[in-house]
Order: sequence, then C-alpha cells, then structure tokens
Amino acid sequence: MTSPSTDQTRSLPVPEGLDGLRLDVAVARLFGLSRTAAVELLDAGAVTVDGRGTRKSDRVRSGAWLEVELPRRADPAPPPAAVPGLRIVYEDDDLVVVDKPVGVAAHPSPGWTGPTVVGGLTAAGHGVATSGAAERQGVVHRLDVGTTGLMVVAKSERAYSLLKQAFRERDVDKVYTALVQGHPDPSSGTIDAPIDRHPTHDYKWAVVAGGKESITHYETLEAFRAASLLQVRLETGRTHQIRVHMAAVRHPCVGDLTYGADPTIAARLKLDRQWLHASQLSFDHPADGRRVTFESPPAADLQRALDLLADEA
Repeated sequence: MTSPSTDQTRSLPVPEGLDGLRLDVAVARLFGLSRTAAVELLDAGAVTVDGRGTRKSDRVRSGAWLEVELPRRADPAPPPAAVPGLRIVYEDDDLVVVDKPVGVAAHPSPGWTGPTVVGGLTAAGHGVATSGAAERQGVVHRLDVGTTGLMVVAKSERAYSLLKQAFRERDVDKVYTALVQGHPDPSSGTIDAPIDRHPTHDYKWAVVAGGKESITHYETLEAFRAASLLQVRLETGRTHQIRVHMAAVRHPCVGDLTYGADPTIAARLKLDRQWLHASQLSFDHPADGRRVTFESPPAADLQRALDLLADEA
C-alpha cells in the first residue's frame, strides 16, 4: 500500500469493549476494515493514537483516540476484457499458470485502466478464487506491468490459502532472467539489502536503512560487450526487488529508465521497458503436494534485444 493519499480522516475513541486489544485488531473493528487493510494502514503510518505514532502490535486502552487517514476509494474496476497474448501455460481445478505479456497488470488498481491478468482470465471464462480483496481475487503474487513471464493465479479457495502461505514462507522458487548493464563483479553473488519506498520519489523503491529484508541471488549466464544476461533467484519478494537491487550495485536492468538505465542502450536494442522476465516458477501443488515446475522463454522483444547484442559481438 502506498503512503496514503487521503480524502478522509476519521477519529474515534477506543470503547471499553476493545480495551487491551492489539492495535491492528482495534482499527479493523472500529473502522469496519479487514485485518489486512488495517495492517496496511499501520505500515503506511496512517494511524495515530492520541496523536502519537504506532505499531500494529501495540495494545489500545479505552478512552484513547484513534485517528486514521483512510485512503481514497479505488475507482470501480473496469469490466473484464480479453487480453491478447495472455498464454495459459497450465490449468486445473485449483490454479492457472499464465505467461503474462508486457503492458498487463496483475489486477486492477487505482489509476490503472489497462488490461489485467484477472480481467483477462475472467473474460476468457477461467474462474478465479473469491478470496482476497475484491480487485485482487485469486492473485497470490504479482509481476510489474513492464515485466513478462510466469504468474500463478488461484482458482479454488484452498489453493489461494495454501499458495499465499507458500509465498509467505518462501517455499516458492522464483527464477528470473535479467539483462543488466555492464558486468557484475563478482559474476555470481547475493545482494542482501533492505528495500522500502524511495525517500523522495513516491513511485519508486530503494535500498533504505531499516527497510524490509530483501535478498537476491544472481548468476551470470552470458556476458556481452556492454551487458550481462543473469539468472536471478528471489529469496524474498519485495516490490521492484530485482530492479532496485541491480540498480543499487550500478548494474540496472537494460531499458529500466526508472532506475537509472542508459536510454541510448535501450534505444539501440529497441527496448521500451526493462529487460526482465519471470522464466521459472516452482511450488508444491495445493491439491496433492507434488512439486510442479513451469518455464517460459523470453518474450519476443527481449529475445530481439539479445539477438541484437549477439550481432554486435
């Protein structure tokens, strides 16, 4: 959840019946929110108690004043629409694995009016789980709009619960292929650096002291004259994690102008987005526990960039 851009601030006293409860539980009950929404507000710094900052584990006392900055209501989700290029890799009664094309968001969100994975699946008659927030039903993880590759969406409620737990407990292997500028030294390694919102640019993320633990493992697959093709494994799953970590070590993803990539290289390779592809996804199937693995080759524009690099060698 972003730092709240709000149009409504509400204040209520804590009634005796909530005395001693955890703050996140009290906020949820007092303001009619889900527990998840209450935690997101607390993490965003949108809740104060008697004018002071808070933590979700704090205990509330009757008579204290809770003040909450409620986020602007999201615009109604657009009706489901077919998504050209959204490929079904695998489907059964519990889940569907898709190969997401560029320019498609995982789910509807404020300010996004383009195509979504959820909308595309629904329009094509693929049912998704009803668990989760209304606009994110069935979604257990996300890819950036400009990132292509594998995503799993839950169809049954049991699958949603078990897959969410698997991602939370880091029991899902997420492998990406990334083309980065220059040649990382060492050629293989681990980036362990906390990530949080950029301190001055709200639309970006950054390595920030005190941010959330973020661990990225990388290995060089091929070195070109001015770029390197990496295999990247995520131990954690922060927003923009690979893009932020590679930029932090001065090897941004080729084409990622948001995080400092050289626009002349992107133009030469005919790229209008970051070279980043979710190439492999492995997890225990929620129905029977068997380990399943799915793979996806680079999208056409990414392969074209590799071909152009190979021609320059």
